[in-house]
Amino acid sequence: MRIRSILAALAASVMLPAGMAGATDLEVTHWWTSGGEAAAVGELAKAFDATGNKWVDGAIAGSGGTARPIMISRITGGDPMGATQFNHGRQAEELAQSGLMRDLTDVAEKGKWKDVIKPASLLESCTIDGKIYCAPVNIHSWQWLWLSNAAFKKAGVEVPKNWNEFVAAAPALEKAGIQPLALGGQAWQSNGLFDTLLIGIAGKDLYEKVYKEKDAEAAAGPEMKKIFEAADVARKLAKGSNVQDWNQATNLVITGKAGGQVMGDWAQGDFQLANQKAGVDYTCLPGLGLNEILTANGDAFYFPLLKDEAKSKAQEVLAEVIVAPKTQVAFNLKKGSLPIRGDVDLASANDCMKKGLDILAKGEILQSTDQLISADTQKQKEDLMSEFFANASLTPDAAQKRFAEIISAAD
Repeated sequence: MRIRSILAALAASVMLPAGMAGATDLEVTHWWTSGGEAAAVGELAKAFDATGNKWVDGAIAGSGGTARPIMISRITGGDPMGATQFNHGRQAEELAQSGLMRDLTDVAEKGKWKDVIKPASLLESCTIDGKIYCAPVNIHSWQWLWLSNAAFKKAGVEVPKNWNEFVAAAPALEKAGIQPLALGGQAWQSNGLFDTLLIGIAGKDLYEKVYKEKDAEAAAGPEMKKIFEAADVARKLAKGSNVQDWNQATNLVITGKAGGQVMGDWAQGDFQLANQKAGVDYTCLPGLGLNEILTANGDAFYFPLLKDEAKSKAQEVLAEVIVAPKTQVAFNLKKGSLPIRGDVDLASANDCMKKGLDILAKGEILQSTDQLISADTQKQKEDLMSEFFANASLTPDAAQKRFAEIISAAD
């Protein structure tokens, strides 16, 4: 069924209450499988089920890098799910341009998404050729250093206030038998750590020169050299982590076996699930405590084009539910992320979420690399960073040279 036909069917039924005729099961695929993530997904499912439809959970174990090829294969292979998670940005760009994803423009206009979704870059990342193809569900930022207060107490040093103090405290942690920096073995984790060092140490100007302007000269320059030197320090501090998944690395911090972890704000969902309190059991440092700047990326749901009219209607309902204020509060409080609306009450947010909300309110926000570079360029970066953090023989200078080549050909 063509997109216009689907939208015509939706327009004809738009006044029907959500729970009336046409309610159906809808398979939703995602890669949220850690304890905190599963709790947050439960809030989405509960809200959707309350409409009379049924959320059929299609969780795929592993990271987005593992899940996305499976999701894309199903969509291109003629076995689409009802909805699927991607990071809003360019990950689903080719699917939308190929006519395989549903145009949500009518749903967005009905819900006045352009008025309520902040920052505007979130919805802009869902827009291709003037049409809206996804429903943002949260704002995630990578630029956080999570610290175990118990680990530093055991090591006999003060909890660091920034990355430099963290590096200086590493010998005391090691002497106490504590892993300084926890880092999982997946490529996206080392890639995210590198970009966090870039923003935290150099700030937004260099970040935007490299990723937004695709400035290969800046990528090969002396300021970027400092970032590769910092990454060299980080890989030494992370040696011995011996874990694969991000939540396994987070658990090392939760249990005091590691001093810290550089990871996105989704990590605090697992801290909360472990009944740890921000500011008491753990400390969070946005921008590594150096430059309090965050990227406003996150997760969004895309809806493959379906021929089943009832499921098409359910897609509309789910998109509306995702953006609804009540769902935004329930989901993001458990996910550890920030809401995509500025008109919701988050009085019960913990100290770390409040830090993020304050940074968002100040406008100290950047677009993420998922929004600025293609999935192919991102994959090349991930491959390089994975090799760099795993292979000590790859020098910072050699890695920087390869990085500059990637940026020079970036799209």
